[in-house]
Amino acid sequence: AISFGMRWMIFWINSYQLASLRPLQRTKRTWVVTIIDVQEEDKGPFPKYAGQLFNNKSFNTSVKYLISGPGVDESPEIGLFSIADDANGHVYVHRTIDREKTPTFKIRFDIVYRKTGEPLDRPLFFKIKVKDINDNAPEFPKEEYSITVRENHSKGKYEPIFQVTALDKDEDGTANSQVSYFLSMQMSHPDGIPFHIDSTTGSILLSGCLDYKTANSFKLLIKASDHGTPQLSSTATVNVAVEDANNHLPVFTRDNYQLQISAGQEHPAVLRLQVEDEDSPNTPAWRAKYRVTKGNEKEQFAIETDPDTNEGILSIIKPLSYEDDSEMRLVISVANEEPFFLCKNGTVMISSLESTNTTVNIKVLQSQGAPVFHPPILIVQKEDSMKPGKVFRRYPATYPDDVQNKIKYELAHDPDGWLSVDENSGVLTVAKEFDQESPYVNNSLYTIIVHAIDHGISPQTGTGTILLYLSDHNDRMPTLAAPSLDVCYKKEGTRLIIKAKSAPVHSHSGPFTFELAEDSEDVKHNWTLGRNFGESVELLMLRSLPQGSYSVPVIIQDRQGFSTRQNQHVRLCFCPDGHACKDSLLPQAAVRLGGGAIAIILTAFLLLLGK
Repeated sequence: AISFGMRWMIFWINSYQLASLRPLQRTKRTWVVTIIDVQEEDKGPFPKYAGQLFNNKSFNTSVKYLISGPGVDESPEIGLFSIADDANGHVYVHRTIDREKTPTFKIRFDIVYRKTGEPLDRPLFFKIKVKDINDNAPEFPKEEYSITVRENHSKGKYEPIFQVTALDKDEDGTANSQVSYFLSMQMSHPDGIPFHIDSTTGSILLSGCLDYKTANSFKLLIKASDHGTPQLSSTATVNVAVEDANNHLPVFTRDNYQLQISAGQEHPAVLRLQVEDEDSPNTPAWRAKYRVTKGNEKEQFAIETDPDTNEGILSIIKPLSYEDDSEMRLVISVANEEPFFLCKNGTVMISSLESTNTTVNIKVLQSQGAPVFHPPILIVQKEDSMKPGKVFRRYPATYPDDVQNKIKYELAHDPDGWLSVDENSGVLTVAKEFDQESPYVNNSLYTIIVHAIDHGISPQTGTGTILLYLSDHNDRMPTLAAPSLDVCYKKEGTRLIIKAKSAPVHSHSGPFTFELAEDSEDVKHNWTLGRNFGESVELLMLRSLPQGSYSVPVIIQDRQGFSTRQNQHVRLCFCPDGHACKDSLLPQAAVRLGGGAIAIILTAFLLLLGK
């Protein structure tokens, strides 16, 4: 049990001095007071003796000691103190005291004649200080904190990344309220704890480098302990999320490339260069910046980054000359948008090594009209109809100077073997199912390269690139302006107009090219395309068709090379006024039904009406 103590250190106090600021004077009128030392949280028993006061005028006189003020007959803590033996000035305390609520009491003591109640001396005002015990643990304002620290944080050893503070309600300036901080981790880390804490201030600092790949988050347990007896403590959690920074250089997947280029022509997107980067995708630490560092003194080449795949797209923007340079060598470097850093002896350092290189060896061929693909880059979105055995696309090449040499087609780059090509027509066919998980798919994009080789004396090769998007949604593709058309029934030769519109992100991507998909015999027999007006095309009905609904697959391609297959729905219907369709009781006829099948259905329906 905690007890009240009383130290008999006696003060002779001039009562007049206590009541005024007059100079000290020698006088015999004095109080004798013990130091009343009261300790908080004492459990009693009560009432308990706390101390004594005495006035030297009480000798040979019948006196009475009185007590009043806070803790006696005033707030706070009314009734806490009393004088049980008023003849001898014995002070008692009557219950437990909480120092954190009331640390001191200013008590008034009076001495009066017992018979008359008249004051015998001036009053004494005495301050009782409650002695503190260590009954409060340090407290954090919050139980849990969350912070984010960059992987390349370079001032962690000198500047805090965070600071915690715990407050102790015990008496200031004592061991009971002095707080020290300690740090530990809830889960072990193979490289130790890369943090430490200042035990006095609660500042959290880095003690080494962070590595996002090894650990992208930490859970720190912070303990705050006081210095009292018994020692009390509390804890808080600091969740540290590590934000990835650039500590991995982009690396080309190939050390060198070989190209054959026809002289005298510009070649957009003649080569796509791939890099691998172990930093987090789609961050400044991952995004690549390409540059031609050697071989581009005449500024004939340009290279840019594909924002979707992070590939470098090399283009020839000024025609090459066979006479000036029949062979060329380019050095291409790649770096990230964010500066590269490394960890040396536990310290983050910005490195001068920021890029890696690859070489492109170019053989310039004499211009004899090498085959040219239209467009040089064909961009296609995966469609449900792209199944093994189905036609993927026609991707023909032509000679720029109208030479009629025969062209042979071959696949130069199809690493997973998804397509096959007819070497004579250039028609591409799906060879196997497209696999989104293929290691050759980068950001939902699969790259295919087709060569068109002429049969001249000095064979030349044209290159076409196909970018196949495997995602379900691509807002870069053109679309049909009106996917459904109602047409009053007419005979063969009926001309319909199909209109296309640009994708939302390409507001003016026309004019468009249109092509009927070649994977349906009924389409070939029933429909063909007529004149192309740039934004629209004629759809011609080759023979009389029964009233009903038809689906005509159309491939639309804009001038930027984006190609998509869409179904144009056509409803041939009866129009009493010659202009507007009237809803018919006839069942809709799908394009896959031949004319004979539709005739059978129509005959059966008429017989049913007759009955």
